[in-house]
Amino acid sequence: MTLDGAKKVLAVEAEALLRLSESLDDSFIKLVEAILACKGRVVVTGMGKSGLVGQKISATLASTGTPSFALHPADALHGDLGMVTGEDVVFALSNSGETEELIALAPILKRMGAFLATATGNPKSTLARACDLHITVAIDQEACPLGLAPMASTTAQMALGDALAAALIERRGFKPEDFALLHPGGKLGKRLMRVHELMHTGEAIPRVSPDTLMKDVLYEISAKKLGHAVVVDGEGKVTGIITDGDMRRLIEKHSGALLEMTAGACAHPAPLAIAPGAMAVEALGLMESRKITSLIVLGAEDNFMGVLHLHDLWGLQMI
Repeated sequence: MTLDGAKKVLAVEAEALLRLSESLDDSFIKLVEAILACKGRVVVTGMGKSGLVGQKISATLASTGTPSFALHPADALHGDLGMVTGEDVVFALSNSGETEELIALAPILKRMGAFLATATGNPKSTLARACDLHITVAIDQEACPLGLAPMASTTAQMALGDALAAALIERRGFKPEDFALLHPGGKLGKRLMRVHELMHTGEAIPRVSPDTLMKDVLYEISAKKLGHAVVVDGEGKVTGIITDGDMRRLIEKHSGALLEMTAGACAHPAPLAIAPGAMAVEALGLMESRKITSLIVLGAEDNFMGVLHLHDLWGLQMI
């Protein structure tokens, strides 16, 4: 295909999205309300390419707080219909609105008590007339050069699903921390984690008192392997920090006398701190901007809770 041809495909699909944006009406709001009121799950179904789009829509809904699964209509007609209950919302996709398997399912779903919503390109189609709620997703033409393969129609279906998920996110008040709860694995999950979930606590913290001799501070830094030691007074308040870089500079300045000096006399005061509820990606940005490798974690009333190291955030830069 020539570059001009590729651009034409994109233009046709863009026009389909624009048309959908302009034609969307109260039926979309009613579908959102039906899903919010749903005590079961959202079952997304469709044949062929529409079915593949339905799988993506269902996955997006499930990952953003709306319990959902995709159901192949042919499998539903051969036993998988048992996965559907009368408390579910079924969302069926069909460009023509004449998909035989979906038409066969419609009266069964209605008898079961499920709420049936459809998205088709023809509001007068059999499927549109058989449902509880219909959304028109009509296109002027397919982007396929042959006018046969579904391209613009499936693009519009996909965009409708995204719009539906976005509306539900807003209505549910779904927050980043909710998203993180549903995405615990991989870089995305780590990016959305909170500082308190990653920080070092308890005996893992390299901790010394202000009167600790520097020879013992050196041992603590080496033993805990975080590249620093936090200086904490008798009341549990952080008074400073000593990093391995500080140690090298202090040795150059004080030579052998350093080891008999105290942590309180050598520590860098007022180390940079972060709240335990801050997001991991926020902590990473702070470390990068200040060119440091560790942050002190302070809670209410500057209560010392832990330390966060750059190593704990590895991988976030690549997201």
